[in-house]
Amino acid sequence: MAGSEQEVLVARLARYAADRYPVQHATTQFHLGSVLLQRGEPVPAERALSVARAMFADAGMSLEHAKATVMLGVALRTSGQLPEASAAFTEAGCVLGALGQPAEQAAAYYNLGLVRQDCADLDGAHVAWVQACALFLEAGYPAQAAAAARDHGASLLSAGQIADALPLLEQALSLADLAGHEPGVGAAANALGLAQLTAGQPAAAVGTLRRAVAAFPRTVRPADHAMAKANLALAHERAGDAARARLAAGQALAVSSAAAPVRAQARALLARQPAGTSQDVLVVLDSEPRDQWVAVVREEVLRALELAPDGRCAVLSALLDGVLARPDLAYDLAESLVHVVLELPPRPYALVVTAVVEACSGRPAPDTDRLSAVTASALARFALPQWQRLVASLNAAAKDAGQPARWR
Repeated sequence: MAGSEQEVLVARLARYAADRYPVQHATTQFHLGSVLLQRGEPVPAERALSVARAMFADAGMSLEHAKATVMLGVALRTSGQLPEASAAFTEAGCVLGALGQPAEQAAAYYNLGLVRQDCADLDGAHVAWVQACALFLEAGYPAQAAAAARDHGASLLSAGQIADALPLLEQALSLADLAGHEPGVGAAANALGLAQLTAGQPAAAVGTLRRAVAAFPRTVRPADHAMAKANLALAHERAGDAARARLAAGQALAVSSAAAPVRAQARALLARQPAGTSQDVLVVLDSEPRDQWVAVVREEVLRALELAPDGRCAVLSALLDGVLARPDLAYDLAESLVHVVLELPPRPYALVVTAVVEACSGRPAPDTDRLSAVTASALARFALPQWQRLVASLNAAAKDAGQPARWR
C-alpha cells in the first residue's frame, strides 16, 4: 500500500497514546502491522502486531486478540520464524473456535497448514487443511475452502500420492467454480491437470488445462496464462498431438512475463518434438469445430504481437496460406481473422494490419486477388463501420508500403 497510509497510521498512534487510549492504540497498531505486511516488511509488522496483540489481551478483547495473533503468525512465517508462527496459529485457532468464529478459525488453520508444510510436517499440514476446508464451508466461503483443498491436493501430488490428490483437486475446482472465483478455478484446474497427467490421463488433462488457460486471461494474468499453456502443451504431447503441443509451447514462450521454469519446460518440449512448421496452426484449425476457430486464431495473433516484424508477418502469412489452400473453408477462416483483428486495441490493431499487408506482398497476382476477394466477402459479414475502418486501414498500410490498394 501507499507510504502515505503508513504515515497516517503512525500519526494516529501519536494522537492515541497507549496509556490513555489503549483500544484505539491497539487497533491502530493492528492496521499498521497489516499495512507493513502488505508492503513486504514483516519485521516491523511483527513489532506492531505484537503490541496490538498484548494490548487487546489486556483489554479483555478476546476476538481482536485472536485476530491479531493470526496476523502475527503471518508476519512470523514471512520472516522465517516457523515454530513461533505455528504456535501463534495453533493458539489463535483454539481461541477462535471457542468464540464460535469458523471463518477466522479456518484462516488460522489454513495458515497453520502452510507453516507445517514449510517444516516438512506434511501429515500435520494435511490435518490443518482438512479442518480449514470444513470450517470455510461451514462459514459459507467456498473460494477459501477451495484454496485449502487445492493446497492439500497439491501437497499430496508433490509427495507422489496421486490417488489421494485427485479427489481433493477435483473438489477444489468444483468449489472455486461454485464461488465464481476465476483465479481459483485456474489454480485448481492447473493442479488437477498436472495430477491427471501424472496419473496417465492425458486426454482428461487436456480438457482440464484448457479450463486453466481460460481462467487465466493472457491480458489479466499473463504469467499464470503462460504456465497453464506450457502445461497444456505437455498434455497435448502426452496425448500424441504434436501440432497442438508445439503451438501451445510457442504461445507460452511468447508471453514476456512467463517464469523461467515455464520457459524451460516449453523449450524442452519443442526440443523433443520434430521441427514444427507454420502449418501447425492450420493442422489444429482443420481438427477444430468452426465455433472454436476464433479462439485458435486469437491465440496465434496474440503470439505474433510479441514477435519481431518478420516473425509477426510469418504468423499472418501462415493464416493467409490457409485461406488459399482451403477453398471450402476460406471465407470462414478469413472471417475468424477479421474478427480477431477488429477486437484488438489501436496499437496491436495497427501492427497486425501492417503484418497482413506484408504477408500479402510478393505473392503471385492470382493469389493476391483471391485474398482480396475472400477478405472482402468476410468483411461483409461485419457491421458497415467495422469493415469500412479495416478496409481503410489495410489500404493506408499498403500505401505506406508502396503497394496498391487492393481491399474494398
